[in-house]
Amino acid sequence: MSKALTSFALVAILTALLMALSLAVARHGYPFGAIGAERLDGVADAGTFIPLAAVYFFSALLMMILPIRVAGIVLTHAADAIFWTVIVLFAAIIGGLAARWAFDRSNILPTLLNWRFLFVVAVVGCHLFMNELRRNILLRSLFFVVFAAATLACLFWSFTI
Repeated sequence: MSKALTSFALVAILTALLMALSLAVARHGYPFGAIGAERLDGVADAGTFIPLAAVYFFSALLMMILPIRVAGIVLTHAADAIFWTVIVLFAAIIGGLAARWAFDRSNILPTLLNWRFLFVVAVVGCHLFMNELRRNILLRSLFFVVFAAATLACLFWSFTI
């Protein structure tokens, strides 16, 4: 958990510094600053987490039914990579929004209150409790169904509100 928090903080700080640099260059009238800020804003889409969550939940579903060695391969080669991708993307979003708030004083609250960030919480929460889910046969059976439903929902449900 501390490695995830450290990675999150480092990526958020580096992204905030890059966004601050882009905003400062744009403020001085150079078009390169606007391009850099626009590229960093392109990462800041909460909708990115829905397909990542679908792939993560599918790998978690496989880990619930596969034997321990094969489940370990799925964990180390799929689930861990997706977990770190979610951490890095979310940190980049938070770092970019923090720099925007510091330099532009724009209202970032609507962006932070996007309900699609719940997929980040779901992926991180599942990853942290994966060992507990694998140990108990009742939880393994229950979460097989939960992960199947979550995978199908992330893939085929439009989530319009």
